[in-house]
Amino acid sequence: MSLRNIAIIAHVDHGKTTLVDGLLRQSGAFREGQRVAERAMDSGDIERERGITILAKCTSVQWKDVRINIVDTPGHADFGGEVERILNMVDGVLVLVDAAEGPMPQTKFVLGKALAVGLRPIVVVNKTDRADARPFEVQNETFDLMAALGAAESQLDFPTLFASAKQGWAAEVPEGPRENLHALFDLILKHVPEPEAEPDSPFRMLVTTLEYDNYLGRVLTGRIHAGICRVNQTVKAMGPDGEKADAGRIVQLLAFRGLERVPVAEAHAGDIVAVAGLADASVADTICDPKETAVLPAQPVDPPTLAMTFSVNDSPLAGRNGDKVTSRLIGARLAREGEGNVAIRIRETGTAGEFEVAGRGELQIAVLIETMRREGFELSVSRPHVLFKTDPETGQEMEPVEQVVVDVDEEFAGAVMEKLGQRRGELTDMRSTGGAKQRLAFLAPTRALIGYHSEFVTDTRGTGVMNRLFHGYAPFKGVIKGRNAGALISMAAGQMVAYALWNIEERGKLFVKPGEETYPGMIIGEHSRGNDLEVNPLKGKQLTNIRTHAKDEAIALTPPVRMSLEEAIAYIGDDELVEVTPACFRLRKRLLDSNDRKRAARKEAAS
Repeated sequence: MSLRNIAIIAHVDHGKTTLVDGLLRQSGAFREGQRVAERAMDSGDIERERGITILAKCTSVQWKDVRINIVDTPGHADFGGEVERILNMVDGVLVLVDAAEGPMPQTKFVLGKALAVGLRPIVVVNKTDRADARPFEVQNETFDLMAALGAAESQLDFPTLFASAKQGWAAEVPEGPRENLHALFDLILKHVPEPEAEPDSPFRMLVTTLEYDNYLGRVLTGRIHAGICRVNQTVKAMGPDGEKADAGRIVQLLAFRGLERVPVAEAHAGDIVAVAGLADASVADTICDPKETAVLPAQPVDPPTLAMTFSVNDSPLAGRNGDKVTSRLIGARLAREGEGNVAIRIRETGTAGEFEVAGRGELQIAVLIETMRREGFELSVSRPHVLFKTDPETGQEMEPVEQVVVDVDEEFAGAVMEKLGQRRGELTDMRSTGGAKQRLAFLAPTRALIGYHSEFVTDTRGTGVMNRLFHGYAPFKGVIKGRNAGALISMAAGQMVAYALWNIEERGKLFVKPGEETYPGMIIGEHSRGNDLEVNPLKGKQLTNIRTHAKDEAIALTPPVRMSLEEAIAYIGDDELVEVTPACFRLRKRLLDSNDRKRAARKEAAS
């Protein structure tokens, strides 16, 4: 059977996963009347809750005796490692662009990677049915972007379709016909070449993704570059350096058919498959015939820019909710993550029970923490810090800088420019996008953007949209002011009392409510002043024999501020931690004892 391998790349929320749903339905991958969840490819709980794609996933559809393998890729820059790897598996890309927003930073990031490996794009202008759609302008903007990224003439001569993935149609002009996605299927067959393969050579396959299965162990997915892969075949795995990494036999061979992975007896060159049976092979390894000596080239992955410390939870409430609390279990879980996720790097810090986890951004690491929390882990995590490097020629300290693109109502543009200016951001572009909205582009240090998102949402009354993309390294831009407010720190252990919190509320904002457990050193709120303040949230009202009015007994507390995991991680200071458990997460001081904190402060002041 003839084959096509294609990836769908786009900015977050431009409709990739919805389009794949439409292709699956209209190709007959689902039975008539079969109930399938909306956004079927986003199978993970966190993906569904957040409405984003985190892991690249493969599916296949059949159209006119041709099987089309489709890879749905993440749209968020933090998960760019997934995108870079899957480009090795495909021969063409669908570039999906929102008909109103146009090409956004993530489109630029992934498209640049695709063009660099020589893939010829098909542009799909999605959401053409929107009232504010501007399909031909967006088509021109996409051409300009490709030209700016150094696309070859053959790549610039791309075909364009106008579509609505939600309504399930694609056409050569925005007006229609608005019936089905047949035009897209036919264009894929016509424009995307068959995979280049060596069917008569010995078996070779490059591992692109890795996952664990309770029954099969490591499941390695990739594209067969040469030969035939069969069940029970003896193979070896070689690392990118050519050194032998593993050897064994293939105990199961899985092919993608619709949303299912089905066992097959053999697969041929050009197909995308998953194999099981090798205990130590990993991403970027070449699985091949034992006599082979040449490895397949793997696409390099951009380095991490942020790091956080994961450590054992040593709070007085440790072990109450989770069943995985030891450094051995945490270390083993992180090591497994580091093997399968090439964009994350794990190392031991030298301090017992501490591990440094480096990645692309706050969201990527927060998703890892959330996943571990749901698996039953308890741990403490630190505030993220950026990874500096030294320029080998000048000896100058360099820091990661990001391109920040902001879409805001005109009335809020001034506030955004002021705040990003204070954070050493440089305005590089400013333009009107119609409808009393403006698009601002900045270059800002990564460390300045940690914790800025919640402030941005407040400044724009929740209407602004901010997108970030790693730009490169630049000379250190100087000191950036951190959090202005101090913390309200509990000085007692037990269940918090409404009367005590009512009195503490005068001193700042609360993060907790009555009845919740606390312990000395736990942060229960934000002080209205710049210094930390120790408070007693357990102190009840003194009882007397004097009768009181009922209104004196009624205590009305302001609802507490509840942060998301990313907000909590970005909020804490360098001397603070987030205690993460399956039931909840708490903010705390790194040193729980008040005297230890005072000694550390004196030592820091003297240094």
